[in-house]
Amino acid sequence: MEELSYYEILEVTQDADKTTIKKAYRKMAKKYHPDRNTDDADAEHKFKLCNEAYQVLGDDQQRSVYDRYGKEGLQQGGGRGQRGGFEDFGDIFEEMFGGGGRRQQSRADMDRYALDLGVEMKISFREAVFGCDKEVKFSYKSSCKSCKGTGAKDGKQKPCSQCGGKGQVYVRQGFMTFSQTCPACHGEGTMPSEKCPDCHGQGFTEIEDSVTIKVPAGVDSENRLRVSGKGNIGKRGNRGDLYVTFFVEEDDTFIRDGNQIYIEVPVFFTQAVLGEKLSIPSLTGELDLKLDVGTKNKQQFRFRGEGVEDVHGHGKGDLIAQVNLVYPKSLNDEQKEVLQKLQDSFGIESKPHESVFESAFDQVKGWFK
Repeated sequence: MEELSYYEILEVTQDADKTTIKKAYRKMAKKYHPDRNTDDADAEHKFKLCNEAYQVLGDDQQRSVYDRYGKEGLQQGGGRGQRGGFEDFGDIFEEMFGGGGRRQQSRADMDRYALDLGVEMKISFREAVFGCDKEVKFSYKSSCKSCKGTGAKDGKQKPCSQCGGKGQVYVRQGFMTFSQTCPACHGEGTMPSEKCPDCHGQGFTEIEDSVTIKVPAGVDSENRLRVSGKGNIGKRGNRGDLYVTFFVEEDDTFIRDGNQIYIEVPVFFTQAVLGEKLSIPSLTGELDLKLDVGTKNKQQFRFRGEGVEDVHGHGKGDLIAQVNLVYPKSLNDEQKEVLQKLQDSFGIESKPHESVFESAFDQVKGWFK
């Protein structure tokens, strides 16, 4: 974006009026603000460019210099002497991210913590596949009754001395202005005159609790279950929800992929050659696996509807048995003799490489004539 003009950065035309420019800046700054894009370095860079563009285009004198001479004219000192249209620059941030009388009042009513509460739960493979009842132990926050959630003794507070009650502080660097949450009051705009002795200034107390939940059959890792009305309690007595995130332990026999179940079946090479029938485990008992004559290594056999029940009730997945051929690690003389006789009984069929490479041998010999 460095090569874009200030008009292109704010996505406005060169004849745009100040109201349009201000509206465009507010939209772009809100979109790319670092507080809303904490892990996006590119968004932070675009936010800085938006600030730079607005500080020029929002000022009549600097905009005039920029339109005539570009950035070079600004760098040489043109139009730098006055703030022009930037008296309302901080107001834009207050409107978007807090500040002003009406916002300050709403902050006073806001809780210091999110009402929804999240916990993690590890469950076994079996519990996930078939469902179960589980007890969840957790602790939730409840607004301190003594200070009404303010953290101040008797609820008495004073305006924050660092941000002047706005909850935001603004830092200027050249053309750019950054807004960040006040580190002193954590965005509340007020500070306790004296800390509440019951909650030690936190504004809340923590309470241990437990609840028994019904884990649905088919739940998988990172699935969440909402338990209504078991979250944190706010200043007004309203309570959030508890969200349980599941993590399923792996099984020694079965491998799960969504609603599909995979099982690796070790098969001795003679069983594969003969196409024998094997008994294999399934989620509900045993299944008969009939091998093809000459079954290949890694060949798969699918059993419809023998997988995991879909957690949303959309049927069951399949069980897929994958063959892993096993060969003898050593042979005694008798075994070698038997296998040699078996090979000889197949004749030319037992030596497929000879017919495949016959023409290749002739071709290579021809290269040296």
